[in-house]
Amino acid sequence: MFAEINTFLNDLIWGNILIYLLPALGVFFTISSRFVQFRYFFKMFNILKGTVHDKDGHISSFQALMLSVSGRVGVGNIAGVAVAITLGGAGAVFWMWVIALVGMATSFFECSLAQLYKEKDGLDSCVYRGGPAYYATKGLGQRWLGIVISILILITFGLAFNATQSFVISTSFEASFNLPTWVSGIVLSIVFGITIFGGVRGIVKMSEVIVPIMALGYLLIALVVIALNLSEIPSLITMIVTEAFNPSSAIAGGIGAVILQGAKRGMFSNEAGLGSAPNVAAVAYVAHPVQQGIVQSFSVFIDTIILCSCTAFIILLSGVYTPGVTGVQGILLTQNALIEHIGPLGGYFITFALFLFGFSSMIYNYYLAENSLNFFSKGNITVFNIFRISCILLVVWGSFQDLSSIFAFADLTMGLLAIINMIVITLLYKPVLKLIKGYERQIKEGKTPVLRYNDYEEFNFEKEMWKEIVDNINDKKSKD
Repeated sequence: MFAEINTFLNDLIWGNILIYLLPALGVFFTISSRFVQFRYFFKMFNILKGTVHDKDGHISSFQALMLSVSGRVGVGNIAGVAVAITLGGAGAVFWMWVIALVGMATSFFECSLAQLYKEKDGLDSCVYRGGPAYYATKGLGQRWLGIVISILILITFGLAFNATQSFVISTSFEASFNLPTWVSGIVLSIVFGITIFGGVRGIVKMSEVIVPIMALGYLLIALVVIALNLSEIPSLITMIVTEAFNPSSAIAGGIGAVILQGAKRGMFSNEAGLGSAPNVAAVAYVAHPVQQGIVQSFSVFIDTIILCSCTAFIILLSGVYTPGVTGVQGILLTQNALIEHIGPLGGYFITFALFLFGFSSMIYNYYLAENSLNFFSKGNITVFNIFRISCILLVVWGSFQDLSSIFAFADLTMGLLAIINMIVITLLYKPVLKLIKGYERQIKEGKTPVLRYNDYEEFNFEKEMWKEIVDNINDKKSKD
């Protein structure tokens, strides 16, 4: 009965509410901001330039971007895209792109809010905390809503998702190398434990190492596949666009199934609007909230437009995929496609990529949970350590337990989180528009934008904290 209720609620939330709510609000944010994600796309490179590390110990925009990408990019980029293509055909890729492009605006809004309403960490004055729980509490004055959001994040990411990620990684190694799941589970938990006991800085440093390796490695292997099939690329692009509006008769459900699968893949993969990424966006040390909004919208682009497309091209350029045939899907379809392109090495590469994608998601998930825990017990190191030990034990347990039912329940809690978060950022969209106007005004004045905190007296954010940030940045500029 529990499984049936859970399935019903999941179908209701994801198939009947979020499938329309997320794209619709993404379009609204895009239009109301005058297509901010496209207007400022290339400015992101200027923001990141020179901010790879902050010499005073703060977490930079680049480091926050890597932590964000570590979460957005995961197993879904390999398996989820394959499922979308299997059930929705090549045309699903087009709608996946569309969802990502409008989702970039949603991510911009929620991450700008996370920056505006962030606060100092209770243990480290150079680290910041923020996210949906914080901007719901401060922006709307509804602490009870912040508590609900924190509980949903804690359950979804800190407990359920990490245990299931451990299971996927350990079973993949067992299949490829005949390694017992408990062995890989213990090794995984040790590396995971070392990372999370390093605090936010340890998590950021690990992401900074893993993410470029996994993203560039996966992109490189996709470029190899494209180079081997270069003459077929124009016809492939044509097929994706054509199938988006006129799907093959072999695809059950017609154009509705194509749009649904593409939209679902885009939403699950890039997490725009789901309420997870803003927790990470808040940690960056920047002069203006809009700067991190721009950077985080680019994170959506990296995840879906670049890396999900890599998987799609690997599959569609192979002879493994047959429209309408659902016998082989998920990781196995991607793995078989890559083996066809580059030989047996492709299978091992997918296993290794799965490990990096899965592990990076695990440390990202843990950070989200820790950030939510901080909302309840700011600066309580004892509570944090107990929670860290619990998470490590869950990783070991998850390595040899099929937790698909728990994962399905986490899908439900994440869906509820997304609905609440989208309502909150819709109610707070005007502060973001005002931030954009202030940012653009300073650019027109020929100045490097900083948050003029006195211009936003009506908003309940930490003005003294922002004064300190802006003063420090201005002092650095004058010394330079």
